[in-house]
Amino acid sequence: MKNVIVGQSGGPTAVINGSLYGVVWETLAHPEEIGHVYGMIHGIEGFLQDSIMDLGEELSGEELELMKVTPAAYLGSCRYKLPEDISSEVYPEVFEKLEALDVGYFLYIGGNDSMDTVSKLSRYAARTGSDIRFIGVPKTIDNDLVGTDHTPGYGSAAKYVAGTVREIVLDSSVYFQKSVTIVELMGRHAGWVTAASVLARKYKGDNPLLVYLPESVFDLERFARDIESAFEKSACIIVCVSEGIHDASGRFICEYGDEAQTDNFGHKMLTGCGKILENFVRRRFGVKVRSVELNVSQRCSGALISAADLEEASMAGREGVKAALAGETGVMVAFRRADDTPYYIEYITTDVNAVCNQEKSFPAEWITGAGNDISREFVEYARPLIAGEVTRPVEDGVAVYLYRGESRENTESPEVIGTVGKTKTENR
Repeated sequence: MKNVIVGQSGGPTAVINGSLYGVVWETLAHPEEIGHVYGMIHGIEGFLQDSIMDLGEELSGEELELMKVTPAAYLGSCRYKLPEDISSEVYPEVFEKLEALDVGYFLYIGGNDSMDTVSKLSRYAARTGSDIRFIGVPKTIDNDLVGTDHTPGYGSAAKYVAGTVREIVLDSSVYFQKSVTIVELMGRHAGWVTAASVLARKYKGDNPLLVYLPESVFDLERFARDIESAFEKSACIIVCVSEGIHDASGRFICEYGDEAQTDNFGHKMLTGCGKILENFVRRRFGVKVRSVELNVSQRCSGALISAADLEEASMAGREGVKAALAGETGVMVAFRRADDTPYYIEYITTDVNAVCNQEKSFPAEWITGAGNDISREFVEYARPLIAGEVTRPVEDGVAVYLYRGESRENTESPEVIGTVGKTKTENR
């Protein structure tokens, strides 16, 4: 009998704890094969500092259910990158700690950089003859992991964007004067989150009238012409842009204001393109203009969790445990869309080495107009991912969430309502 250890890494999502719930739930369903299910506090970085908890022992059934609908990472996250050289002294340290806990199954919930961690640890295990199995469980609102139809977290982010942009459209249209509202959304290189803004439209020609993704070159003069054309259709214009839009030279528009910095991975910390475009429109057109940056609300809002997304996130965690018990290692759980009508997916696994350090761009054929709109094909792709509502326990008018280290008694279990697409588990 071996133990499971699970961690969360990278930017949180509204349903990343759904995957953690799935891992714990499936682990507890195999008491004859698995002993404990440990959680790494702050991912692999915290694990190296011996920061762990016993999820099976420390969480009651009620708390586990509450954790499932709690946004952000219950275990805490990290952005720690393991050394490229797997002969580094860090790796023996990691494996000594795993062996001391009698861990046989290591599951890591995260995005691209997290899959890189799974890849490196599984390769080190193969080199040293370790029988510990390493499984990646996908997570990212960016929807940019290759090898999977979509990722847990994206559906809820898309639902939040669609609902919020629709509200912005209503708010911006109350006056008869000309106005432009620019909504800046997450997306460094992939425009999946921004594309979801078109789900806010009620009819053909509805706002947002203009949508710009990083996959297309952005030109300020062409943008001005697009605004002029949009004013011929409506006095109120909503423009949705990805934070990573760039010009023909590759320079980020946010860098026009010299506001971009870099994080520990060398990634540009992008923010501010909305404000730059706001100032540009004000100078060029002299109309009422504002910019809105949705920022972390896109990933931390529990108010608009997609029931389909939560179910699939939970299943991804469960399938990760099943894959490990079946002897797989060095793989990531993935979704394969088997049908659209009715929508259902199959859960498969894919080589994590083919996933890490890759990015899935938004399909060029789904970008229409002069690079300023999104096709109907995307709408059909995204609709099933935002289906269904999740109700949460409420206390004094405020949603109740689970905080690590806090014990709550007699907490009402959440109820999932709405139609969720069918799922099919592929036989291994």
